[in-house]
Amino acid sequence: MVVVPLSKAARKASETRASTADSRRWVRMAAAGTLVASGVLLLAGKRRAGLVTALSGAALVMIEQREAVSKLWNALPGYLGAIESVAARAQAAVEDLTVQGERLRRVLSK
Repeated sequence: MVVVPLSKAARKASETRASTADSRRWVRMAAAGTLVASGVLLLAGKRRAGLVTALSGAALVMIEQREAVSKLWNALPGYLGAIESVAARAQAAVEDLTVQGERLRRVLSK
């Protein structure tokens, strides 16, 4: 049986947390840098390079914010349902206006 002193285990745990925090910091800095670079490229008129850089920055942000992306992904069907409902109501309103316009034309043409 091997006995590990608590001081070594505690030190390893704190080192692991510190390395995780450092890696998160680097991901944030890389995401911010790529988004700034994409803005500069877009302002310079280099659309393709700016778009690719912006997509890279967005991917890094999604890696960093996994929980927020997960919540958004899970809520997406509700949002799409609401959008579909609004679109259906708008379509019904346009159809109603079309019918009313035809009635008005018939009345005015007599």
